Amino acid sequence: MRQGHANLRVNDKVEVIAGKDKGRVGKILRIENANNRLIVERINLIKKHQKATEATQSGQIIEREAGLHISNVMLVCPECSETVRVGKKLLEDGTKVRMCKKCKATIESAK
Repeated sequence: MRQGHANLRVNDKVEVIAGKDKGRVGKILRIENANNRLIVERINLIKKHQKATEATQSGQIIEREAGLHISNVMLVCPECSETVRVGKKLLEDGTKVRMCKKCKATIESAK
């Protein structure tokens, strides 16, 4: 059974509302619907110790983003710049769009 989370999309600006990075804002890089996690740019950084793969390449410590659970982030509205809940609205032409619950502005997906 696929869970998914249609309220958040790649390139959306989100704020972390729980955990060690609480209060930090970043852009969504990747969404993993299978386990309800997402990768946010420069948030929840971990150090990965990488072994040398060839004789010429030395081992190194790589800093990269780890996954966050979807429930630990909230969308930042581009209009009112606040963390908001997301609603759905049906336009006159029949398309369904996301809308900010605070300022009622439509949230366009940044491509």
